[in-house]
Amino acid sequence: MPHHHARTQVAIIGGGPAGLLLSHILNENGIDSVVLERRTKAYVLSRIRAGLLEASTVQLFRDYGLAERMDRNGKSKDGSWITRQGFDSYFIDTHKWTGKSMMVYGQTEITEDLYNAREQAGGQVINEAEDVNLCDVTSDTPFVTYTKDDKSYRLDCDYIAGCDGFHGISRKTIPADILRTYERAYPFGWLGIMAEVPPLPDLIYAYHERGFALASQRSRLLSRYYIQCPLTDTVMNWSDDRFWEELIARFPKEVASEIITGPSIEKSIAPLRSFVAEPMQYGRLFLAGDAAHIVPPTGAKGLNLAASDVFYLSRGLVEQINNNRPHHLQHYSEVALRRVWSSENISWRMTQLLHVFPNMDRFDARIQQNNYELLLQSEAQQQALAEEYVGAPFEQLDALVPTPV
Repeated sequence: MPHHHARTQVAIIGGGPAGLLLSHILNENGIDSVVLERRTKAYVLSRIRAGLLEASTVQLFRDYGLAERMDRNGKSKDGSWITRQGFDSYFIDTHKWTGKSMMVYGQTEITEDLYNAREQAGGQVINEAEDVNLCDVTSDTPFVTYTKDDKSYRLDCDYIAGCDGFHGISRKTIPADILRTYERAYPFGWLGIMAEVPPLPDLIYAYHERGFALASQRSRLLSRYYIQCPLTDTVMNWSDDRFWEELIARFPKEVASEIITGPSIEKSIAPLRSFVAEPMQYGRLFLAGDAAHIVPPTGAKGLNLAASDVFYLSRGLVEQINNNRPHHLQHYSEVALRRVWSSENISWRMTQLLHVFPNMDRFDARIQQNNYELLLQSEAQQQALAEEYVGAPFEQLDALVPTPV
């Protein structure tokens, strides 16, 4: 028997942005939750992740009082540039086509803001929770067991939110004959570095015959750069000097001349994959964020998908728990997956457009080039890309789900 027994309304597995945001929104609606995170708080805050927020994600943070530091330190963006060797550059003008802007604000800062909000509200975030198991998830009385400091714990709850990432226990709890997965692994990775140097003023994607490159930013004095590299490469193969030389070679001269180089403070290689798990709910277990899906970072959708999942899931839980109205919770997976697949789609297409694929033949190369030419020429394609890039309003998909009579 566990040494300690407790109860909450919603047990949240995973203390990253998805889990913390869900806990915060539930608390704002008078619903109790406990967050269980396997890692230390310091480890969670050390994760280097994306930092481009869709308009709806920004609004969600503002609606729940989480935007003070973001609005002060973040950088509003009306779009991003795409460059292609031998062609004119193209600006994805989200403001022109949608009237909306995006925000550059690092995930580390978002996670700090969420931890602070939970601490100020007296929320329970239990770090270093190990051996987590989800039990009786198809019953009316699910519970979670875990250990901490060599003591056993049991947490009874009404619902479980699996926000514990791609490698977590939540998705694995869904039986194999129920769960369907869809995956596309890409034959290259992204080598990324962080450097304490002023970034370029804009986010810039670059296609070059040597491979893809990306200029991004985290703050006024913190730059994030990426280059496409073989999956067989290791960080040890890439000195700072080699990285900067390769990065600069992949941008047009007018862009390359503006890049300020300096010693890296972080360097890593990430493989690229597209992954979706269906359904995102099983009994009283609901998946959100990377536990249910992974997107290649080309479309800057990962964190934004986590935010949209949390929007739909929190709404469903609030309606069910506070008002005994099950409709939104019953349709959570259906609605969330529509947005997931839309984000997977644009992320896949942008990855196809901007990378050199090892098995690309001459026909594939010309189709890729033509896709870029069509983007330069067609206002319809420009508007469509801008709408996908800035992200649809979270509520937009509601009309696709039948409402209760």
